Amino acid sequence: SLLTCFFLSFSTMSEGHKEMTDPSSILPIRITSKIVKGFGRGSKELGIPTANLCRSSSSVDFDVLPTGIYWGFASVLKNDKDEITEESEHKSNGNKHNQDKSSSVYKTAVSIGYNPTYGNTEKTVEPHFISPPNHPSRTASLCSETLLRDFYDDTIHLTVVGYLRPELPFEGLDKLIKAIKQDIVKAELLCDGDDENTNRERIWAESFSSKNQ
Repeated sequence: SLLTCFFLSFSTMSEGHKEMTDPSSILPIRITSKIVKGFGRGSKELGIPTANLCRSSSSVDFDVLPTGIYWGFASVLKNDKDEITEESEHKSNGNKHNQDKSSSVYKTAVSIGYNPTYGNTEKTVEPHFISPPNHPSRTASLCSETLLRDFYDDTIHLTVVGYLRPELPFEGLDKLIKAIKQDIVKAELLCDGDDENTNRERIWAESFSSKNQ
């Protein structure tokens, strides 16, 4: 299975506790988890909101995931017990066209690691969802990136398909924002690929959306 291959590859990689310079050989990695509240810096400071995956409910141990910036696909299944409140609508810029009714599939740029610019001590997995180019939410954030509602307690099925770069510390938020925006451009282009691997992982993410319809 994909996860078996991943763990076998990781056990080889982790000898000597060395970080992989290019973890592409162990991709894709499929993760199922809940979305929980994070630090809130993505939206407030960067204008690039991310979904924080819950460590305790994750199908994959965060500690064995190689750090870096990746691209992939995510299916988000809405928790039927929750309703979209006025507060969450306001945070979504009052946008009535959010593509998150009961289930949604997004292209993603994914950060796995410690966010070295902020010096986090606990590893996090944070995908940024990318709406289609012409969707109203696609440029709704403070820095003209995708802005959607909060997804707290929703279930996410994330496939990390490809590797973009290592996570790096940046001098100042402006340089960090510029780098992330470049990551988003690359992720969006790669998600449009028509190779076997990309198609397989896209179909996998879409399968959860179709089950919920």
